[in-house]
Amino acid sequence: QPQFVQSGGGLVQAGGSLKLSCASSGFTLDYYAIAWFRQAPGKEREGVSSISSSGQTTNYAASVKGRFKISKEKDTNTVFLQMNNLTPEDTAIYYCAAFPATSEVAGRTLVAGVHSSEDFDYWGQGTQVTVSS
Repeated sequence: QPQFVQSGGGLVQAGGSLKLSCASSGFTLDYYAIAWFRQAPGKEREGVSSISSSGQTTNYAASVKGRFKISKEKDTNTVFLQMNNLTPEDTAIYYCAAFPATSEVAGRTLVAGVHSSEDFDYWGQGTQVTVSS
């Protein structure tokens, strides 16, 4: 059964760092753009970052640009989200998702949040990130 397994997350103080991982099992990421989303209590889901299937093109929401970095490890079919200088506003459940696309520009629409959940083939189980002040 193909699946996307997330790890990482937890509780950190403001200014700290966390690294999230999303590993695919049963399918290759070679044909997918990967996006990270987050959803805070009472708020809509927000696109955070994306990376193209080649790993060459990345996109970030304005709220995390310069603090978060997305990367992809092809050998292990894993995508990472390194989060630095965290603030309480980053507190949310974070999800990774796989979007079937090999275009370098596909990631822009993923972060913009124009796609519905059904447009993604796979979703991670979600991981809680809590940043204390």
